[in-house]
Amino acid sequence: MFRRIAPLGIAVLAGLIATSATASDLDIINAPEIDVSGSTVAEGWYIRGDLGYSGWVKHDKPNYRIDAFGATFAEGDFDNARFSKPVSYGVGMGYQFNNFLRADLTTDFFNGSLSGSTSLDSPCIAAPAGTTCRLGQKADYSAANFLANGYVDLGTYAGITPYVGAGAGVTYMKWDSFRTQANCRNDTGSCAGATFDEIRVKGDDNWRFTYALMAGAAIDLTERVKLDLGYRFSDMAGGKAFGGSAEVPGVGTVRVKGHDEGFQKHEFRAGIRVSTW
Repeated sequence: MFRRIAPLGIAVLAGLIATSATASDLDIINAPEIDVSGSTVAEGWYIRGDLGYSGWVKHDKPNYRIDAFGATFAEGDFDNARFSKPVSYGVGMGYQFNNFLRADLTTDFFNGSLSGSTSLDSPCIAAPAGTTCRLGQKADYSAANFLANGYVDLGTYAGITPYVGAGAGVTYMKWDSFRTQANCRNDTGSCAGATFDEIRVKGDDNWRFTYALMAGAAIDLTERVKLDLGYRFSDMAGGKAFGGSAEVPGVGTVRVKGHDEGFQKHEFRAGIRVSTW
């Protein structure tokens, strides 16, 4: 009897093994696929728009020269001068080379004003002897800078990508009319109500070298849209600010010219970057 049962048991065991092997094969076929190719590499074009606020503007004192009666009446640096804190807005287009490197071309627009004053030991033009003179100067300007920038993204953590960058380019600086107002001051003599008309001369416009350093972080809003929050330091070279002549009643032709030393801006910036790939 054992001889009959043994072959039967062997057949049943073989069937169970075959069934188990078939089930294992099906499990392998139906198992989820695992991607071992690595993370997706970001690559492609993007566009951007930015707003900036210059919380701190550092500058050297502009200088000036005033000629009257065929001679130099006054020249030197302003005793004090202050540039306003401009707000900027800009656009740009760039390319993401990989997860760590990108570059863009940007254009930013801003405007502001300059106010300053100078005290002279001598009288104002045609003022009584023994008096002194204080000159107040004001001017507005508008500017646009064009920068080529490169960035290093430092990795993405919970949807936040810190970065550092640098850029270089040019700024087109355009000054409006430069206004000088003379005010007589009593000293050993009396101004006796002396008043003077405001002198206006034409502002200049020119191109200046500019460089910038940046740091910040991009926050993923969607797969293609990032909120960019950062800081930018920029340094614009100096140049001619104003120059021209004006007719002053009772005095004749007065020529005024000046030069600014440029300025450094410390900006807090916010913008949107949109990937086009």
